Amino acid sequence: MGSEKTKASEEQMAYAKVLNFGMWLGLAVLIVTFFVYLSGIMPTFVKIDDLPKYWTMRVHDYNVALNAPTGWGWATFVGKGDYLNFVGIAMLSGLTILCYLVILPILIKKKDTAYVVIAIAEVLVLSLAASGLLKVGGH
Repeated sequence: MGSEKTKASEEQMAYAKVLNFGMWLGLAVLIVTFFVYLSGIMPTFVKIDDLPKYWTMRVHDYNVALNAPTGWGWATFVGKGDYLNFVGIAMLSGLTILCYLVILPILIKKKDTAYVVIAIAEVLVLSLAASGLLKVGGH
């Protein structure tokens, strides 16, 4: 075994750069929005003191008891401190899509057809899954 180092490709470096920046940005948003929530600056959907009575509920029962939004319905409640926290989660969730979109021009420039098709498929599948158009499972 030699001491030869493997170099990352241009697309790997671009993906990693976006992922690293996005992860730190998402973490910062999560921290800020959590402190906004705890500070009480914004009204909440569920009062912090009321949370313990909902902790043991199944998701369906919680949603029914509070008439809580489901799917992307949370976005209409972003003015509530507890739902504001979802912004960072949504940012982190969409990060993979952004990373693929960033490397797509590099793959096209390299004429790497197989990876172009895979990247486009990834973006389409992840976007469709995030859209909420697919209803799978018991929620």
